[in-house]
Amino acid sequence: MSMPERMERDSGMARPIKVLLVDDHEMVRIGLAAVLDTEEGIEVVGEAGNGAEGIRLATAYAPDVVLMDLVMEEMDGVETTRRLMEIMPECKVIVLTSYLDDSKMYPVIEAGAFSYLLKTSRASEIAEAIRAAARGQSVLESQVAAKMMSRLRQPKQPVQKPPHEDLTEREMDVLMLVAQGLSNQDIADKLFISIKTVKFHVTNVLNKLGVEDRTQAAIYAHKHDLAVD
Repeated sequence: MSMPERMERDSGMARPIKVLLVDDHEMVRIGLAAVLDTEEGIEVVGEAGNGAEGIRLATAYAPDVVLMDLVMEEMDGVETTRRLMEIMPECKVIVLTSYLDDSKMYPVIEAGAFSYLLKTSRASEIAEAIRAAARGQSVLESQVAAKMMSRLRQPKQPVQKPPHEDLTEREMDVLMLVAQGLSNQDIADKLFISIKTVKFHVTNVLNKLGVEDRTQAAIYAHKHDLAVD
């Protein structure tokens, strides 16, 4: 334990929670800083106007908590959160945004966001979320929590396997040769089967892949890395 930490423990004084603000709206940052500076035990150590600057300041100041906007130029909140978690996994990112749509909410949570709040939250709620994050407790805005619960309740859709997995081993052989541009006669000679059998297999391949002709079958094979050069 370092000397400052020992002195804090012996004196009963707790180190303030260091907070970094990352938002591309200066007035939002000014307002947040003014409010949080009045909160006991919370210290705003820096303000960044975009994600790239946020990464630089986080590296310099090692904040405990980052209040993160989502929509920013140069680097958005999702990518910033992802990079922060790579270099500072102990840091807690609290998303503070106006957006509640799935296209923004779930990616940033998957990137490692610890809490998710809307900018309509009261100052006291934001401060409490910061204190909760410092204690290792996540906070979700009630609307966010409701959306997540709704999504979890939805039945999972079965994973659709690609059509070529229904091909037999011989049909797969025929498909790969079709993809190489071989004619029915060439395929018959190569596989030691009759042309009639080749045509039978080609028809099955087209039907199973849901394509209309040999050209489309060849394109499918190349697209799915089934063709052998």
